[in-house]
Amino acid sequence: MSLQQIAIVTCQSLGDYTTNADSEDERLYRFLAEKGHKISFQVWDDAQVDWAAFDTLIIKSPWDYFDKINAFYTWLDKVEALGCRVLNPVRTLRWNADKQYFKDMQTQGVTIVPTVWLEQGSTFDADSVFDAIGREKIIVKPRVSGAAKNTLAISRAEAGDYTARINALLQDEPFLAQPFLEEIKTQGEWSFIFFNGRYSHAVLKKARPGDFRVQHFFGGSVHTPTPPAGMLQTASEIVEQFAQGCLYARVDGVDLDGELVLMELELIEPFLFLSTSEKALERYYQALLDLTAQPAARV
Repeated sequence: MSLQQIAIVTCQSLGDYTTNADSEDERLYRFLAEKGHKISFQVWDDAQVDWAAFDTLIIKSPWDYFDKINAFYTWLDKVEALGCRVLNPVRTLRWNADKQYFKDMQTQGVTIVPTVWLEQGSTFDADSVFDAIGREKIIVKPRVSGAAKNTLAISRAEAGDYTARINALLQDEPFLAQPFLEEIKTQGEWSFIFFNGRYSHAVLKKARPGDFRVQHFFGGSVHTPTPPAGMLQTASEIVEQFAQGCLYARVDGVDLDGELVLMELELIEPFLFLSTSEKALERYYQALLDLTAQPAARV
């Protein structure tokens, strides 16, 4: 591997994620440094960073990008124009930032959680949304989002109490609505992690009793059972089709009657649960070696 300088791209403040994120980021930093590479953390929106000085930019934890999405797109344009090697590729990051990517995937045969699109500036019509989704409880969240920000779980009976809030949020950005899946509360949500298209490991995330959010900072827990073979096969097919040239990919989904139904395809800044699998860091590094072995197109 000919890399001399590697930037691990992060954000200024990891906030609620700090304990868990620092653990994984630092673990990756130490592992790459021990391999003899010059590693440094760089904040993506720090105007003082000379991105051209790095051989590779690893997009690891820019976990505020969805709060500054226009600035993030501008930064992607900048590093692309500089000819930086970015992992994951810039074109993939742009595509994955907006959950409209669900539409592309659905047209190509991927089973997606049913989705109603709520455009910016529109008015939330609760009855039509609930009728379209066909469930008595829904999730409403931003189209560009992360970490359950502005994510609301709403029953039809209480929709009137949320309408004004949703309409106010819609003035600032587009949202989407999806069915509230009880299976996430009762069974959990699977995450399948891949490095350069090859399966590495999987975890099952479970919400704490009384909650629906599986993130650790909301009290969620992580488990490592053997994933169902059929779901793993579906996840592998998704990565093969939509994550070409990616250092990492995380497929999040729920088991509905034995089928993996996609919740998210995470290609920008997913937590990778590197500590849950003994050889995960080695597999990550091998993927990095493979992707940087030849001076291919740097974006």
